[in-house]
Amino acid sequence: MDGKRQLGEFLRTRRARLRPEDVGLVSYGERRRVPGLRREELALLAGVSASYYSRLERGHSPNASPEVLDAIARALELNAAERRHLHDLAAAPRRPAADRRPSPERVTTAIRQMVSALADVPVIVLGRRGDVLAWNRTGHALYAGHLAFGAPDRPAERPNMPRLVFCDAHTRELYADWPRKARDVVGHLRLAAGRHPGDPVLASLIGELTMRSPEFAGMWSDHKVGVCDVGVYDMRHPLVGAMTVTQQTLHTEQGQRVVVATAEPGSASQNALVLLSRAVTAVERDSPDAEDDRLTRR
Repeated sequence: MDGKRQLGEFLRTRRARLRPEDVGLVSYGERRRVPGLRREELALLAGVSASYYSRLERGHSPNASPEVLDAIARALELNAAERRHLHDLAAAPRRPAADRRPSPERVTTAIRQMVSALADVPVIVLGRRGDVLAWNRTGHALYAGHLAFGAPDRPAERPNMPRLVFCDAHTRELYADWPRKARDVVGHLRLAAGRHPGDPVLASLIGELTMRSPEFAGMWSDHKVGVCDVGVYDMRHPLVGAMTVTQQTLHTEQGQRVVVATAEPGSASQNALVLLSRAVTAVERDSPDAEDDRLTRR
């Protein structure tokens, strides 16, 4: 992934979504050749020269100061996630070459203990690319019971959540509002791409999804970013039926995400999660060695 190209594309798409009247400029109703603000209009709002902003958008000014970036972010009316993304993209050319060879992601012993301790609550741990690094049995049953439970521990079989959301029929069917879930996934991948522009595995994943899913390609081209630390989704689970689940994300020091699924106390959705947990416990009690296979068949 080219950080300079990403920066230019991000600035152009954010500039295109603003109209002159949205930011207090007079357009006089003239016919405009480009959607949204012109470069010189955005530069005026940000308090920088038009030539400087043009160079920045073309990737020719890699040393923009934080103050200048904040001024541009205000002019573009970026939210907190978009502002952070802008700073990440602008810093990308200065990143050390070591970032191009990321070490394999691993879950710490403490995180594994926490995931196991929350046995009755669905929990999964996701890496920066959305790889499933760990899950407890209830989390596995909720999100991917059709896959082997031990898959996250085997690198060749490790599930990847973006790949599942866009390319796996079971996962797609789980979400009643699949486009919303898909947009949340793409928004996180955009943030990850800005923070790790030299990650070849991440670049390969994005290229794969772009080729395999026209929907991903369309959402990716929008350059929308976002942090979805609390998401409420209507799910249609093949074992326990429909339920509304709140997916809350905790962030580890290693940059991983611990996703915990809960439901409103006393609701039918909470009863469904309890039923799912009991079903997992029953399978484990009856035949621990056969659990993977039985859940997969379901």
